[in-house]
Amino acid sequence: MDIPLMSMALFQGQVQKQASISIMKKAMDQAAGNAEFINKMMSGSQVQTLQHAAQPHLGGHIDIIG
Repeated sequence: MDIPLMSMALFQGQVQKQASISIMKKAMDQAAGNAEFINKMMSGSQVQTLQHAAQPHLGGHIDIIG
């Protein structure tokens, strides 16, 4: 049984696990920031502005048949 080799393998596994957790935390923080930004953009009077910016051709003309 090679104890130094086992020790190195265990340490490498721990480092990989810590790196993975760190990356996952950053991704979660970024997703939370994106969600907060979207919520701010969708609040109040900005909804109509966003809808018009996304689909500027809608709501410009009214067809009256009568």
